[in-house]
Amino acid sequence: MSTTFSIGDLAREFDLTTRAIRFYEDLGLLQPERTGPLGRNRVYSVRDRTRLKLTLRAKRLGLSLTEAKDIIETYDSPRDTGMQLTKFLAVLDAHRARIEEQMADLQANLDEIKVHQREARALLAKAEAPTPKATKPAKAKKAPAALTTDDL
Repeated sequence: MSTTFSIGDLAREFDLTTRAIRFYEDLGLLQPERTGPLGRNRVYSVRDRTRLKLTLRAKRLGLSLTEAKDIIETYDSPRDTGMQLTKFLAVLDAHRARIEEQMADLQANLDEIKVHQREARALLAKAEAPTPKATKPAKAKKAPAALTTDDL
């Protein structure tokens, strides 16, 4: 007798909703047997469980579901481990390049933020610095009135 799983079994084991599992099924990542009236009951095989586990691992790595499916389907082909590993490495290389590019963009953004922070702090410090008290200009002495002929 082979081991099978219900949708609830897989949902509990992988801490997923049954809706998420049905979504993976709609994408072709899982292919359960249908049993019961009108085929309403899903019965998942060990293969489906493994494919779900690989899908979730790929998601944790940041791969798209399309990339995950491509890799997983490679394992369904004849057992050519070299081909499978080559495909896996190609997907990982491309994904790594994207992440490194994103990291470089984020680092440039972070560096720019730091420059703006330094500038803003310097301007704030300047604005908050006490201004020296202005001294009142000394009163100008009244110049003596000019002498007129009447004063003579």
